Amino acid sequence: MSAGAYGPYVGRALPRVEDARLLTGNGRFTDDVELPGMLHAAFVRSPHAHARIRAIDASAALALDGVEAVLTASDLAAVTSPYISALARDEVRTLTRTLLPTERVRHVGEAVALVVARDRYRAEDGVDLVRIDWEPLPAVVDQERALEPGAPQLDEDAPGNVVADIRHGDDAAAERLLAGADLVGRKRLRAQRHYGAPLECDGVVAQLDRGSGELTIWCTTQMPHPTQSLIADVLGVPSSRVRVIAQDMGGGYGARARTSVEEAIIPAAAMLLGRPVKWIADRYESLAAGVHAKEMVVDLELAVRDGRLVAGRADVLSDAGAHSLFPFTALVDAVSAPQALPGLYAFEALAYRTRSILTNKSWSGPYRGIGQGVAQVVRELLVDELARALGDDPLELRLRSLLDGAPHVSATGFAYDGGSYRESLLAARDAIGYDELRAEQARRRAGRAADDPWLGVAVLPYVEFSGWSGALGRAHGYPSDYFDSVRVSVEPDGTVIVATGSQSHGQGHETTLAQVAADAVGARLEDVRVIQGDTGRTAWGMGTWGSRTAVISGGATMRAGGEIRARLAALAAHMLECDPGDVDIAEGVVGVRGAPGRALALAEVAGFAYFGTEMAGHAGSAGGRPEGVEVPLVAAASYSPPQVFSNGAMGVVVEVDPGTGV
Repeated sequence: MSAGAYGPYVGRALPRVEDARLLTGNGRFTDDVELPGMLHAAFVRSPHAHARIRAIDASAALALDGVEAVLTASDLAAVTSPYISALARDEVRTLTRTLLPTERVRHVGEAVALVVARDRYRAEDGVDLVRIDWEPLPAVVDQERALEPGAPQLDEDAPGNVVADIRHGDDAAAERLLAGADLVGRKRLRAQRHYGAPLECDGVVAQLDRGSGELTIWCTTQMPHPTQSLIADVLGVPSSRVRVIAQDMGGGYGARARTSVEEAIIPAAAMLLGRPVKWIADRYESLAAGVHAKEMVVDLELAVRDGRLVAGRADVLSDAGAHSLFPFTALVDAVSAPQALPGLYAFEALAYRTRSILTNKSWSGPYRGIGQGVAQVVRELLVDELARALGDDPLELRLRSLLDGAPHVSATGFAYDGGSYRESLLAARDAIGYDELRAEQARRRAGRAADDPWLGVAVLPYVEFSGWSGALGRAHGYPSDYFDSVRVSVEPDGTVIVATGSQSHGQGHETTLAQVAADAVGARLEDVRVIQGDTGRTAWGMGTWGSRTAVISGGATMRAGGEIRARLAALAAHMLECDPGDVDIAEGVVGVRGAPGRALALAEVAGFAYFGTEMAGHAGSAGGRPEGVEVPLVAAASYSPPQVFSNGAMGVVVEVDPGTGV
């Protein structure tokens, strides 16, 4: 079989490796974890958006048969410290949050106490028996009103309810271009709050091994290693003694690229009670206390001069909810949306101010594109309005304003790596028959009958940042280097094991990374095993979010696999008495170029690496292992690429029945 451009596996459509396990019910999700002596937990949650906690009476719950404990903030304080949400930026305020509130709650569904019982039913009954003396307080549920004088203040470390206030770009240049423009358009967009609704609700199981001191946590997280570090810090234990496992997970899409208070509360309860503890959220809890996203008000101005877009200015107010996110802070949408505003247009200047505002709602965080969609919608709606005001075809205005496809640094600091900007837009135009549709639209408008369907047509360019690495993180204002590392090993029987810090929640990593590793090493796909989602068995990584696994974990797999391949080639050259440069390794066969009769199985070379001549079978007169080849066959590599962008275009045709609205 021809190896093609990349190898025999990458780029091929193959049945997914993990599907047999998942489709036969043999996946292992958080709720599948059952441990001897395990207790079950349920949270007492606030019915108020904002209220002071005067007193908590747990006596009735503790008297219920089967209830083992009711834990409040004072109980957890014995083994935990607060979460700290911080960035090394002057414009971003550092906020501190205890795992359970000590004085007041700040959103409906905020956890106030934890009932731990022999089973979930008794725990839920115990929740109903906990009595809290509430003093309701005025609430603010709109980010604009949260900025008004006299608005309820939600955090003393965020005066005026402002978590972050960031300005970017040359405002004077943007003002000059707006003032000298032929036309300036203005638009306000209110983007609604989103909720991810993953198929599997959040869950945590924790067990403390008294003998080893290791704390094992099974949880629904997209980022096991950062979660390990954050929880260890809050619990005051070395991260090496915390193991986080997220083997299988029913959905995420960014909403689980965070560390929740529950992920630290349940391990703290296991430490205090000396028994394993499980908590699985119900749908109400997941909705009320889970990560929300994208609630923003965007005011955008765009300037047109000589028939093309030349400048823009934006003001963004992002609703952060009641608390700042860990580890990315409340900046996620607030920074991403304005930075994505240039899209693929050649703006000479674009300046923005963006603010992240506290309100009495659940915390906001990443979900499906972190603000990019909001930027796309408000920008493209305004481009259409400008085209109408000019009497121009909106596609022509876009084509005249488009970048040329060469690498380019956008007006907001994104280093585009180049692409098919104009080509994709024209391809979408041709695919939907744009010119014919415009003609039909004009015909209907000219002689419209009462029941003639209204016709709308649009062709839009799109660019998305992905492969979130250190370079892209720094472009967003995060100082960290978001790399991933992968460890690749070849066992004595020729099995290739890929241990990655990424975590799959439906993307098929066990197949994708196995394809990359098989080509990088030269193994058969069926001989590759991918281990992920377990800090005790995998190399360190930032996890799976931001469309980064194929780029970053795939790149690290190629590097580590390439190192192993070089060692195998040196061993095979010794066994086959040829030059290492003449060794060809593909699909588990190690041969010599130009000599089809001289070949070994990869497993034979691996066996020779580990055991020498005794088990090689093909060592011939070459003797034992060559000097200078490292054994065992294990290599680790990391990868943090430059900024990575994908572009495309979309064509949309819509008919609306004026009588029915369909």
